[in-house]
Amino acid sequence: MVSVNEIALEIVEEMLDFEDELKIESKVLENGATIVDCGVNVPGSYDAGILYTKVCMGGLAEVGIVVDTIKDVPFAFITEYTDFPAISCLGSQKAGWQIKVEKYFAMGSGPARALALKPKKTYEKIEYEDDADVAVIALEASKLPDEKVVEYIAKECEVDPEDVYVLVAPTASIVGSVQISGRIVETAIYKMTEIGYDPKLIISGAGRCPIAPILENDLKAMGATNDSMMYYGSVYLTVKKYDEILKNVPSCTSRDYGKPFYEIFKAANYDFYKIDPHLFAPAQIAVNDVSTGKTYVHGKLNADVLFKSYQLVLE
Repeated sequence: MVSVNEIALEIVEEMLDFEDELKIESKVLENGATIVDCGVNVPGSYDAGILYTKVCMGGLAEVGIVVDTIKDVPFAFITEYTDFPAISCLGSQKAGWQIKVEKYFAMGSGPARALALKPKKTYEKIEYEDDADVAVIALEASKLPDEKVVEYIAKECEVDPEDVYVLVAPTASIVGSVQISGRIVETAIYKMTEIGYDPKLIISGAGRCPIAPILENDLKAMGATNDSMMYYGSVYLTVKKYDEILKNVPSCTSRDYGKPFYEIFKAANYDFYKIDPHLFAPAQIAVNDVSTGKTYVHGKLNADVLFKSYQLVLE
């Protein structure tokens, strides 16, 4: 079986070879771990965002950026496809590991999760785990981790600290914005799984999502990046068998749908648990059932809410 950590390491090594061109910066900690700053103390870049996204997906996806318009306004869009949807999205990319070490906190994504089995039920469901000797993890954080954080990650993954590679990007950064929009297929597959669909029935997935502008802080950026997916992200899936429950995948089926996420979050007193979890989904999906040849389309794109979230000034 494929090793998401070994494949991702090849991408990380490419990033380390072109740090200046990618506008990123790496450093080796005293315990030998490699930290790759993709936006904390450096500007980052679209190319770094593409590679960061590919690392998150365990190297099992192709990712690109194109320019298109929404109501005649130009935006950058991320495009991606994977033929290993369950492994690349749920087994690697999903932000399923909360890294908490003393005062340091970050959401962990990427291949290292498949070593630490965070969370275990996900890997039982997709019947996958990795056994690589290296651990590659991506952290959404505004601060770089220290030796203690890496030692915790290494211990959970059962590897030596010098074999840990950590990519870091804040939400309010170019790489942060790119990689979050790059979760568009994962968001669909996660929602499908949560409502009872077997992710092993998904043959392939492709997605397209606008990349949110960089806003003034991580909280506002979190809102805009989520809105990119919830109000204008689209996903095309090829499955072995369609199920009627997939009508419930798009974000418009949520009771909280209709406002920018920042407003929803603020109204909930910044408590995620007060927000309907069904909101975290793509705006629209198309599902091709290979057993019947039919393709089912659910959801809608909503430019009006997106423009409000993006703080556009139209003159």
